[in-house]
Amino acid sequence: MDLPFRQVDVFSAEPFRGNPLAVIAGADGLSDSQMAQIANWTNLSETTFLLKPTHPDADYRVRIFTPHTELPFAGHPTLGSAFVWQSLGGASKSAVIMQECGAGLVPVRRQTDQLSFAAPPRRRTGPVGQNDLANALAGLRLLPGDILDAQWADNGPGWMALRLRSRRDILAIQPDWQKLRGQYLGVVGAWDDQHDGADVQFEVRAFVGDGQGWEDPVTGSLNAAMAQWLIESGVAPAQYVATQGTTLHRAGRVFVVKDGDDIWIGGNVVTRVAGVITL
Repeated sequence: MDLPFRQVDVFSAEPFRGNPLAVIAGADGLSDSQMAQIANWTNLSETTFLLKPTHPDADYRVRIFTPHTELPFAGHPTLGSAFVWQSLGGASKSAVIMQECGAGLVPVRRQTDQLSFAAPPRRRTGPVGQNDLANALAGLRLLPGDILDAQWADNGPGWMALRLRSRRDILAIQPDWQKLRGQYLGVVGAWDDQHDGADVQFEVRAFVGDGQGWEDPVTGSLNAAMAQWLIESGVAPAQYVATQGTTLHRAGRVFVVKDGDDIWIGGNVVTRVAGVITL
């Protein structure tokens, strides 16, 4: 059996400097174990499978797998999946593309050369308890005085978000992967107009403590939940740009816009590999 296969670069217009995603279309005939095995084999942070929708308002359904588990929602897989679905001839029922996933319905819209998704509701918010915060600080080799604030920012993967003083502080983090096991940590710090430039407002990093531990190049789900937190608290304006992946030699750009009650998380998506996958 041959199925359409695409590998796309998400959240960057520069070749091979975003976050790669593998997408398999027409995957309705695949079993759970086959999907998990393929995602483990691609060895990318996420692999998605496009299926027929079950919700009447959805244009397609997506299942999102890491090499180790399935996620109810993730950001760069949402943009990449919507892009591939549309590039393979998908036509939306309304003005937006409506994705169905484990977290429910997620609207996706196209503007010029970018796609953006509406940040889904967070499953967990609020201050971080002392024990959880102590574990996070140990994993990031930080002291309590190094952070300005910490909040739960979980919209599916389980993110905890920490706000540091500056971009320089963000880039200086050298995690202890052993102590980070089991944690999903995001950190954000403001750019300085004079030293860093004025075209970007925040630097973001994401640390994932499963397997041996790894840093995600560009993370849509984390940026979505962070945007909700930062805009609600007055730390960020209603429209800003965040960069991520700097320490990994990537050039991720995440474009955030608050439009009415929704916060839209956008970025570029480009196809890098097109073909079929043989099962």
